[in-house]
Amino acid sequence: MASETKTVGSLALLYAFRMLGLFMVLPVLMLYGSNYTGATPFLLGVALGVYGLTQALFQIPMGLLSDLLGRKPVIIGGLIVFALGSVIAALSTSIEGLVFGRALQGCGAIASAIMAMVADLTSEQNRTKAMAAIGASIGLSFSVAMIVGPAVAAVAGLSGVFSLSAFLALLGIAVLLLVVPTPPRAAAASHRESGAIPALIISTAKNLDLLRLNWGIFSLHAVLMASFVAVPQLLEQSFTIARDDHWLVYLGMLVVAFILMLPFIIVAERKRKLKPVFVGAIAVLALSLILLAQAVNSVVYGLALLLVFFTAFNLLEASLPSLVSKLAPAGGKGTAMGLYSTSQFLGAFCGGACGGWLLQNYSLTVVFSAAGAFVLLWLLVATSMPRPRHLSSLCLPAGDSFPGTNVLLRVVGVEEALLAEDDGLIYLKVDKSVLDELELKKLVGG
Repeated sequence: MASETKTVGSLALLYAFRMLGLFMVLPVLMLYGSNYTGATPFLLGVALGVYGLTQALFQIPMGLLSDLLGRKPVIIGGLIVFALGSVIAALSTSIEGLVFGRALQGCGAIASAIMAMVADLTSEQNRTKAMAAIGASIGLSFSVAMIVGPAVAAVAGLSGVFSLSAFLALLGIAVLLLVVPTPPRAAAASHRESGAIPALIISTAKNLDLLRLNWGIFSLHAVLMASFVAVPQLLEQSFTIARDDHWLVYLGMLVVAFILMLPFIIVAERKRKLKPVFVGAIAVLALSLILLAQAVNSVVYGLALLLVFFTAFNLLEASLPSLVSKLAPAGGKGTAMGLYSTSQFLGAFCGGACGGWLLQNYSLTVVFSAAGAFVLLWLLVATSMPRPRHLSSLCLPAGDSFPGTNVLLRVVGVEEALLAEDDGLIYLKVDKSVLDELELKKLVGG
């Protein structure tokens, strides 16, 4: 257990290093990017979001490649590509070089390989907690990046931000080589809960419940990127907050937003009010953006609306993966999360490009208004979502006396069952509040 904790902690740290390198540019690129030759708001928006396009293209193939070549070689290769893209962006003086560097950063798509490595190195009973730790590292890296990015840029400019990103990637390689053990080779089919399975991609892509959530994460990250085309300039130009002090604004906002978010998370999960909390957060997000469009000249009112925006965003960012986990079919969570992540990255690209185009041709007000309207469209899609069942995923070994999935489905609390014969594993979706664990263990030979 202690070795697993150390392994998961080191992988979470490695993941956080890379995400920190990606996120640090978010609050500063639109402020400092105008110094690049040929820069326009549209091209800066493309530079902001283009990493999402290359991430979307490569993240599932890189996970599958790690099944063939091994986890460590693929992760090391991805980090080297990311570091190379960071160096190119740091040394570039033209907008074309910046866009190319950001695109190359996204080509180092190692998320799927890291998740598969977590599955390789953890036991079944600890795997859900391990995945949650990786997820928490993403949220933490976003918050830290929003503070560190402006602070570093104030001292060393955008070049310094990209240089730090390259250093973090190399530090991640050191952590991988020196701390993380090398996992045994494993077939992709043994990672149904942590990685995409090619045979399941088409059926998962047609799942209406999951499609709603994929549209949701696409919308959320499109709006995030479009907003950060406008927010840095809003703070500096409309609110006259010096760019060197932006990190203080983000620090206060994110700390308070996290505190405000927690009660809603507790109500959603413990009181089983996930849908009303989720739909309510979308409505609040839309309202905050629409009102921001009218508050570009009011500092106190505008900052209050930004706080509401961050609170709603963080709540939705935490709720969506939980919903995917609950709605994904037994043995299909890894594939569902792979398509979910692809949708997230595509949203980041579209949001950056569209937000930049709107700012170039119109104004900050139009960017916020369009983002708010887009969230209202998402709200219409989300309200049709059925009330999610609060189900958990289990993976158990199928013993020699395994009675068959039909027998397991008669156990109180077992809602779905899938036997993966090649791996000798049973994938279940269960309601833990009523699950007859003793009967289940008796049937599977536990």
